[in-house]
Amino acid sequence: MPRDYYEILGVRRDASEKEIKQAFRRLAKKYHPDANPNPQAEARFKEINEAYEVLSDTDKRAKYDRFGPDFARMQDMPNTYTYTQNDMGGDFGSLFETLFGGFGGFGGETRRGAGGVRGRIKGEDIEQPVRITLREAYEGTTRLISKGERKIKVNIPAGATEDTKVRVAGEGAPGFGGGAAGDLYLIVEIEPDEHFKRQGNDLTTEVRVDMFTAILGGEVEVPTLARPVKLKIPAGTQSGKKFRISGKGMPGMRGESSGDLYARILITVPQHLNAEQRALLERLRESLH
Repeated sequence: MPRDYYEILGVRRDASEKEIKQAFRRLAKKYHPDANPNPQAEARFKEINEAYEVLSDTDKRAKYDRFGPDFARMQDMPNTYTYTQNDMGGDFGSLFETLFGGFGGFGGETRRGAGGVRGRIKGEDIEQPVRITLREAYEGTTRLISKGERKIKVNIPAGATEDTKVRVAGEGAPGFGGGAAGDLYLIVEIEPDEHFKRQGNDLTTEVRVDMFTAILGGEVEVPTLARPVKLKIPAGTQSGKKFRISGKGMPGMRGESSGDLYARILITVPQHLNAEQRALLERLRESLH
């Protein structure tokens, strides 16, 4: 009786697609003929391929779960999962390329040699966090990444957001059997900023305005991540009021437009008054009632 495909890959029956893919990659590297000289490795390798082809396909997996190992004969589905030694140079090769090339696990050609099927296995991709400031995200920046004795300069584009992935081709884990190395992905983390809050490409900052400017109107200076700008404050402005300054937020990536800057007004009042000043303000208060 054929072995259970879930048992072959060593996963639960409710395993996710990601878990199935990870199990397949791990076993494929272990039993790939270029990495494992054991004569039985090739048969195990074929068995792993067969299980993965079914469990990685949503429709085939559903039929397998319903009908078991004979699912391929159900609903007029041709059986494509049994291979003989004579098939190895044909259908198996194209199947191999589809299985391994489709998600970056195996790349390049498949070939038949004295030891059986061979393939180039692309190395694993590696993810590594990199922390930058909000100003660096605004302007764009660089980081030096150590790779053994080498230093790699990586450009982080202006407008980078939290979790932006910066790809460095060929700097991941080495491949098997002459396969290409994987890629390195820097995952951007942005440090909190003391003066600006970010939401998408928009920024918000707080601007302190004295009570007299808020009452009578006037002009204040608003900081940005570039140079400060002037903002006109209309008479009677209330604390908490937000003013939009178009295009002064974060730059967009991949053709997106720049965000806006929102200046939130915080009205300040004098803390220390002499007797004359206090008397003037009391007369003003009385005149307003």
